[in-house]
Amino acid sequence: MSQIGKSSQGKANGKNSGSKKGQKVKNNQPAVSSPAKKSKLSEDRNSKLKQLQIQRMQLPIYLHKNELMEVIEDSKSLVIVGETGCGKTTQIPQYIDEDNLTRPGKIAITQPRRVAAISVATRVAQEYGLDMTVGGHVGYSVRFEDVTSPKTKIKFLTDGMLLREALKDRLLCDYRVVILDEAHERTIHTDVLFGIVKEAQLIREVKKLPRLKIIVMSATMDVDHFANYFNCQVVYLEGRTYPLNIRYTTHAQEDYQTACIYTFFRIHQVTPPEDAVLIFLTGQEEVEHCAHQIRLLAKEVDGPPVKVCPLYASQTGLQQMNVFNGTPTGTRKVVISTNIAETSITIPGIKFVIDSGMVKVRTFCPSTGLEVLKVQRVSQEQAIQRAGRAGRDSEGFVLRLYTNEQFKRMRPSSIPEIQRANLNSVALQMFALGVRMSDFDFMDSPPKNAINAAFVQLKLLGAIDSVSESITLTELGKKMVKFPLDPRFSKILIMADQFGCLKEAITVVALMSSDSILLNPPSKKEQVQEAREKFRSPYGDHLTLLNIYRAYENLKKDTEKNWCQEHFLNTRNLLYVKEVRTQLTEICKSNGQKRSSCGGHLDQLRKCLLAGLFMNFAEIHGDTTLRREKQYLTLDKGQAALIHPSSVLYGIQPAYLLFTEVVRTSKCYLRNLTIVEGEWLNEVAPEYAASRNFKFNN
Repeated sequence: MSQIGKSSQGKANGKNSGSKKGQKVKNNQPAVSSPAKKSKLSEDRNSKLKQLQIQRMQLPIYLHKNELMEVIEDSKSLVIVGETGCGKTTQIPQYIDEDNLTRPGKIAITQPRRVAAISVATRVAQEYGLDMTVGGHVGYSVRFEDVTSPKTKIKFLTDGMLLREALKDRLLCDYRVVILDEAHERTIHTDVLFGIVKEAQLIREVKKLPRLKIIVMSATMDVDHFANYFNCQVVYLEGRTYPLNIRYTTHAQEDYQTACIYTFFRIHQVTPPEDAVLIFLTGQEEVEHCAHQIRLLAKEVDGPPVKVCPLYASQTGLQQMNVFNGTPTGTRKVVISTNIAETSITIPGIKFVIDSGMVKVRTFCPSTGLEVLKVQRVSQEQAIQRAGRAGRDSEGFVLRLYTNEQFKRMRPSSIPEIQRANLNSVALQMFALGVRMSDFDFMDSPPKNAINAAFVQLKLLGAIDSVSESITLTELGKKMVKFPLDPRFSKILIMADQFGCLKEAITVVALMSSDSILLNPPSKKEQVQEAREKFRSPYGDHLTLLNIYRAYENLKKDTEKNWCQEHFLNTRNLLYVKEVRTQLTEICKSNGQKRSSCGGHLDQLRKCLLAGLFMNFAEIHGDTTLRREKQYLTLDKGQAALIHPSSVLYGIQPAYLLFTEVVRTSKCYLRNLTIVEGEWLNEVAPEYAASRNFKFNN
């Protein structure tokens, strides 16, 4: 029998040994209204609603609704630890709403990713049954998409969107309850929200404003740490709807991608086609490669037809939601995903999870300015979350492509993103709140050198007046914070007015803010180069991408797919760029910026890029001893690096370069480049050039 654990004050031991049996609850089934009309449509809707209500009552959490709600009503803050599949994400917001704990305010439920916010909101709206659609009583808000109305009372949103709402109202007065779901993920925005909601709760209490209730939820977390930070009790929800079987390999796997494909076809040949499979890999390239291989092999291997559904962050919302659609009878669905599918996503029919045990992590080093992109082992928390995606509709199976000993050696928890990421964006948002990061009540404080590096960068960009004293933004900084972008990219868009190239700047920034639109199959290197030669700009990668997008923009819709295939371009990512571009245009309009275009006068655009990326300036190193590749030194940190082989400038040796990022894989590389003139740095950023003792040599 599922149980609700005893609430434990202050420090929690992280175990379920203190739990007590939950009480069966009577008369909790929400009323199902009889159809007002006898039409077939009305009958179908009511039939579906009845089925959903039956499913709700079968969830483990349902047995403990009354007991759980008593604890929630009596608590200012609460940490809830519940097994995946117990129903906490979809049911607790509804229980709170049904008990009128938020009147006249709203409930905010944060998710770390947009696909989770959208899918959970859709499910809850269906269960609520008022209109069976999102945007009424139940809505969601994600980056570049707000599906809410004045009627919305239950609002799912990404943690970044709630943080942006706090920029307008630091006390979050629209809400009576804030639920921070999947708290174990510890994204930058989640960690900042912990402090924001904690402070808002205190201030509202002191000012005798309507109280704010905070609920922190996850299936896996360091409960001691969370309970101490929020000074609250912990409730444990036990029980899954269906059992879960976890299996390990007998020996370590050297090639986890091949092992995933092999394991899938072993399942495919011996199990019914209605049993869907979810495969976890590390990034978009791996996902697409695996999808391609499965599509090819499925034609040669005995078994039912296969519907392959890739899932990763840079897809459009419509593409991501495709994984929730059904499949024709007799067809197996396989979802191949990055860690985007780890939390809060219930994909119908998933019987098997294949876990590669790997994840791609980006780490920033303030002293060198390097961002290291590394594939590494997941934490135990992540492995448990991945396992929880199976067994939602029936008994589930998890096939971990690593040994039990390897699992035991994994880190218990992932390193919080705020301790390993570039902090300039979140520092800008916190300045907008009137808060200095160095004075903020973080659960785990970021490194001091990372905070200082962010302050210095914002000062150089003109967003703040002083590194040591300022806690307010300049007028330029106030404009920059309106964009959900890296502050350097925001500066580019704002400066585009001065250089008369807003249209082109928006396009380039949208391209830089999205995953690559380029597909580069290793076996077709020559064909790729030949197909894209007409787009190649002598000025570098940013302008080459601009040329590609300009051509794409002029296509008829029915020719887009074939054109992208001919030029080895990612249609999904181009659609996402188009969405981002539309939204950035609207923000520029709200800033009072006038539409402008530089046409073929690309020096204006290159200077505009330099206005935001002047700290990403590199010059050729004349003393290099390398024969084929000449090194460049970044002006900001003096970091030696090479032009990345994927750049259109590879093999060319311009004197000065502008780069989007410097990354270390096997070597240190500059990526996404534009050639600039040395004298432009003195023209566009004279103070920075002087501070770095830059001297232009003809």
